[in-house]
Amino acid sequence: MPSTESDPEDAITSEEIAGTAPAPAATGVTQGTKRNAFTELMSPKPKAAKESSPQTLASTRSPNTRFLKERDGLGAYTRNPSSFPPSRVIYHTDDFVAINDLYPKSTVHALLLPRSPLSRLHPFDAFDDAAFLTSVRAETAKLKRLVAKELQRRYGRYSAQEQEREAVLNGETEVPSGEGLPKGRDWESELLVGVHAHPSMNDLHVHVLSPDMISECMRHRKHYNSFNTPFLIDVADFPLAEDDVRRHPTKAGFSNKDLICWRCKRNFGNRFKQLKDHLEEEFEEWKKE
Repeated sequence: MPSTESDPEDAITSEEIAGTAPAPAATGVTQGTKRNAFTELMSPKPKAAKESSPQTLASTRSPNTRFLKERDGLGAYTRNPSSFPPSRVIYHTDDFVAINDLYPKSTVHALLLPRSPLSRLHPFDAFDDAAFLTSVRAETAKLKRLVAKELQRRYGRYSAQEQEREAVLNGETEVPSGEGLPKGRDWESELLVGVHAHPSMNDLHVHVLSPDMISECMRHRKHYNSFNTPFLIDVADFPLAEDDVRRHPTKAGFSNKDLICWRCKRNFGNRFKQLKDHLEEEFEEWKKE
């Protein structure tokens, strides 16, 4: 295997980078549900364009060159987003493309791809540009709202906070005197948002995902720790100070840290299978909050 395929700090596997790992089928939108901006964007449309792999490459390239080019796979979305079906591309503008992650690590996992030339830089360098950072933050906020709406659509019926609000809206209960309408659940505040300290792909991309970590693509310890340690850096934290430990993820050893449940903080050490089983239980309880 070429050395470029075995970078220990990659948050994803070489097969995921190459686009050859098993990926879940696009789930689309459940028919008959209330539609909103996010569900309209996420819905599969009739006669959608056939999805092509962003990592499609000439077979004549050497393995080393091929793998290096495969790290450029996200560029296919920013170059020609309309060539992908709505199950993959959520929306696109002149400056950004939002997509569903090909290998989601949670039940909802979106990526924001800037179309600026600065996106070819490492995030630490790209976000030194104040105007670019401001634009990415603003667009990330937009995508967060859409992802939060999708979580509400999927799981709102299980949530006690949402049920309290719905009971008032449906006239089943009255708002106590002097109190306003219950706000419902703040799904947006629960999202994981940020860039990886060591990006595995060459094009800058911001992750916006639910915290549940429930996905058939959550297969490895480094998958989990890449989103549940400081290896994931919120765009709100940039620009980073020069002595910020997150600038040196290898030295910090984020990928080798103990596996800690994101919800109850139980320490599973290196027992990934036990953590996965536990996450299924936490997922059911999380939905009920």
